[in-house]
Amino acid sequence: MFRDEVEIEVIAGRGGDGLVSFRREAHVPMGGPDGGDGGKGGDVVFVSAGDVNSLLHVGRRRKVRARSGAPGGPRNRTGKSGDDVVLKVPVGTQVIDAERGNLLFDLAEEGIRLVVAEGGAGGRGNTRFATPTNQAPRRATTGKPGEERRVRLELKLLAEVGLVGLPNAGKSTFLSRVTEATPKVADYPFTTLVPQVGIARVGDYDTLFLADLPGLIEGASEGAGLGDRFLRHVERCRCLLHLVDVSEDATTPPVEALRVIEGELERTSYALSAKPRVVAASKCEDEAAEARAAELEEAAGRPVRRLSSVTGRGVEERLEGLRALVRGAPAS
Repeated sequence: MFRDEVEIEVIAGRGGDGLVSFRREAHVPMGGPDGGDGGKGGDVVFVSAGDVNSLLHVGRRRKVRARSGAPGGPRNRTGKSGDDVVLKVPVGTQVIDAERGNLLFDLAEEGIRLVVAEGGAGGRGNTRFATPTNQAPRRATTGKPGEERRVRLELKLLAEVGLVGLPNAGKSTFLSRVTEATPKVADYPFTTLVPQVGIARVGDYDTLFLADLPGLIEGASEGAGLGDRFLRHVERCRCLLHLVDVSEDATTPPVEALRVIEGELERTSYALSAKPRVVAASKCEDEAAEARAAELEEAAGRPVRRLSSVTGRGVEERLEGLRALVRGAPAS
């Protein structure tokens, strides 16, 4: 199951208390203080990992608590530090302070280790307070509490190409044609309910990372249909491939379909509407579809590529064109 947003409470471990202790050994009449320090509390740590693609496992834990440090021991023994809690999250996860709403860190690369809640320092034993004028201190300090905060994790997929379009525009079919991904493909709307990703081979040595976003409809920016919550996943994309169904079975005329998606991108954010994108007439498999594609091209005032994921028409050319566009586009 895919999950791209969770909110959890993280509590680091408390530091162990310092110890008041004195040496008690035979034939050592002036033993002196030997109380050890308390151990440090455990941290709560997020690690970005490439083998995780959902926040589902993190969201199952409403509260994450690390272990506290052990108290100090006699003979100047330091207490054991509390064990850290290490949670693996997908690459592209943003860590946000849930109370203040500010971004704490963006785990945009694999292998980043983020201490989101640091364990408390251990208390000091009475050995630490021995001085020439106070050689038998009966003082120790308690351990410090660990950090506590409520954080919201939001996943933004790190795809190079985002596929957008109305429901049943052919996005899932295109993704399954060019990658090993297996999205649900059917002849009814909203077959894709969560983002799907895949890696397409381009030429002999290159690849493209594609993301298929659930279909937008008019009013998505205001919450209609599935809303626009999944559009966050194309914010990092270098470019967009906008698929418009030009087949006879299209539920929305191609020109209207183009207008709807373009409008929703503009209403959602300027950054999305300004991204480089390619418009492709999908399911272009007969003369009638070709005529509708030509009409769409005239209305759009820009080139509209012909594409059929079923017959393979234009698929390789689109991948080559997208690769050139991605390599030349600035990183988000």
